[in-house]
Amino acid sequence: MHPYQDASRPVAERVEDLLARMTLEEKAGQLFHSMLMMNADGTPVTETDGSMLPFTTPELVEGRHLSHFNLLGTYGAREMALWHNAVQEMAANTRLGIPVSLSTDPRHAFTDNVGASFNAGAFSAWPEALGLAAIGDPELVFHFADTVRREYLAVGFRTALHPQIDLATEPRWARQTGTFGSDAKLTGELVQAYVRGLQGEELGPDSVAAMVKHFPGGGPQKDGEDPHFPHGKEQIYPGGMRDHHLEPFKAAIAAGCSQMMPYYGQPIGTDWEEVGFGFNKGVVTGLLREELGFTGIVCTDWGLLTDSVIFGEPHEARAWGVEHLSVAERTAKSLEAGSDQFGGEQCPEVIVELVGSGRISEARIDESVRRLLREKFVLGLFDGRRYVDPDEAAETVGRADFKAAGAAAQRRSLTVLTDGPLPLSGRPKLYVENVDAAVAAAYGDVVTTPAEADLAVLRLRTPYEERPNRFESFFHSGSLAFEEPELARILSLLGTVPTVVCVNLERPAVLPEIAENAAALIADYGASDEALLDVAFGRAKAEGRLPFELPRSMAAVAAARPDVPNDTVDPVFPHGHGLPL
Repeated sequence: MHPYQDASRPVAERVEDLLARMTLEEKAGQLFHSMLMMNADGTPVTETDGSMLPFTTPELVEGRHLSHFNLLGTYGAREMALWHNAVQEMAANTRLGIPVSLSTDPRHAFTDNVGASFNAGAFSAWPEALGLAAIGDPELVFHFADTVRREYLAVGFRTALHPQIDLATEPRWARQTGTFGSDAKLTGELVQAYVRGLQGEELGPDSVAAMVKHFPGGGPQKDGEDPHFPHGKEQIYPGGMRDHHLEPFKAAIAAGCSQMMPYYGQPIGTDWEEVGFGFNKGVVTGLLREELGFTGIVCTDWGLLTDSVIFGEPHEARAWGVEHLSVAERTAKSLEAGSDQFGGEQCPEVIVELVGSGRISEARIDESVRRLLREKFVLGLFDGRRYVDPDEAAETVGRADFKAAGAAAQRRSLTVLTDGPLPLSGRPKLYVENVDAAVAAAYGDVVTTPAEADLAVLRLRTPYEERPNRFESFFHSGSLAFEEPELARILSLLGTVPTVVCVNLERPAVLPEIAENAAALIADYGASDEALLDVAFGRAKAEGRLPFELPRSMAAVAAARPDVPNDTVDPVFPHGHGLPL
């Protein structure tokens, strides 16, 4: 037995022993945190058509020495556990047997976006982070994160690519549903509870490491466009509130978050270098490490170095501000900025080339590999936590009490904007749209036309502009206003029968006409039909308060400053609005 394999030895000693045994190629592999998919039966992918993943699992684990991966897609719990064990077995059979660290984007709500989050599937279903913010209860967020931890551990996830603590200050930005809204103080309180729920009081064998994102705050995007894409790369601070966006990150660091992800954005018009944050030494080393004292792992956001193919369509590297540099030059600049690991990349040969040419020292590589290996040891991956029990995974994931807690949180998060006839009583004749008629039948007599109804229940989603690129189509951007002819159709229904309208707020919808004409208006952030109807009929209590304001017009949105919270003129509903019901 080598010293690094001896669980009785101190972690620091084990790290140094293993590091001394590694080739440069093996070290280089650790610096990449790439994607994997799995077959539905729980077996690793050994063939790929290149439309999403350029390499198979054996090529990455055995050939390129990678040991950090995030899983794409939604699967059964038992199958995920079987797959996890198969990948760990593959890694165990490599020369040094370095275990794999598996990560995931959020999996406990309703949004399904391969670039940001997955719907709950087999896991317990909770409101989106915006809904947790609408409730505003740190104790609930701790309970939520602890549930996430238990379900993740059961299938082998040891790193959460969340929480996302950007401030929702630009109403058009696509990523707001994953945030805790526009309030920096509340976001700080909730992220501390979230980190403790995932990691415990300190990182250990029963922890899931929290990779907090997107440093130093990804909300203030020019025109609200998303920096996954070239037209959204600029991040601006016309209101002078750059430091305000740092407040939640200070709270996360104080709570002991293990990892941090810099954002794609390219800051414009500040004293920071105008390059994406993953390449930005003044931000990563100067601000995050030296000023704020962060000592954990810094992993870049996905796809900063190389061009890629997503859903069969080409996408350029998100190397904003350094597009002119070669892949090797980009890699060197990010390492010099202070990054430890490259998300969504799998090119360790570039690291080998940089060290071989003398551009980057092997000592600099060792610095990052130490951090990465230390976390594997602390999480117990070299010892009793390498494998999981598929039977236990099937019993734990989606456990009845976890699902019940998530369902209760959905109800609490609903935000009553206008109450009108609420709560409802009796068994009215109900006309429903975008509501399961079989569910509605438990609350009233479902009819097929508005003319027959005593009451209508209409569920809507925040509007967005369709984008032609398939990957970008998942990132709902652009106008927040209901446009014709859809608006006229909605208003016609509201004029025909008293209507309870529920709007899913993945972004702040512009809905003055709907608010004025609906019999009652409710906001949701991920909630089942049962949750909505339970609240409407007084069977459950809604506690939500708006986590951001709802603007009156798109002109008001365009005139607002993207770094300033709740900055639109005369909003229909202000931040924090919500009626008790």
